[in-house]
Amino acid sequence: MDQDFTNRPASSPCLLSSGEPDIRTPASAGADESLINSLSRSFGIHLRKDASREQHFLADLARLFHKRTVDAETSLERHEHRWANVYLIQYGILRLFREAPTGRVAIHHFFSEGDIVWPVFGRTRTQRNTLCLTSVTPATLWVADFSAFRNAVRSRGEGAWAGFALSLTEELAELTSMREFRKQTMPAKERYRILLEEYPELVRRVPDNQLASWLGVVPATFSRLKK
Repeated sequence: MDQDFTNRPASSPCLLSSGEPDIRTPASAGADESLINSLSRSFGIHLRKDASREQHFLADLARLFHKRTVDAETSLERHEHRWANVYLIQYGILRLFREAPTGRVAIHHFFSEGDIVWPVFGRTRTQRNTLCLTSVTPATLWVADFSAFRNAVRSRGEGAWAGFALSLTEELAELTSMREFRKQTMPAKERYRILLEEYPELVRRVPDNQLASWLGVVPATFSRLKK
């Protein structure tokens, strides 16, 4: 009689290399499943096995995306060009910034695994766009046309897009305003301490000169803070 392993845990990873026939190897999530999981988190939809309306919505939305792998320092969106895409980050870090004609850069935010990135501001979707989006590390992304993505969300019903957009816009605005408040009211040493506590992954993976810009200090000051 065949045994049912459905509800049993996978074997311990330390045993997987032994080659024993009774060891059960867990299957890794496929690319499409990773995309669906990311979309479900972004929209606050709990994944279920039954074919509900929300499950169909996620499946339809997923069809708009294609997978893209980029190297570090790949320009994804540029100023004076209409921001046309929405990005789901499977792996890697992206930075959102503005660049002055003099070359001076102001970094506004870093996005990492699981984040969804899209043109929040109306002006960003026109030729007057002043925001840039670039990969900090090598990245694996899911990319979709923004207009098609927005239309698909709107198809869920009245207020669907407003509800989705508002929650993410509020989150980004809160993080940005808090960081600006800290720049005006806290010494650099205290801001650096908060950076270590709240964004340890960024400290390990983002170059120091970019973290210095984000923190609002010159690279030499950032180096002193690290020591």
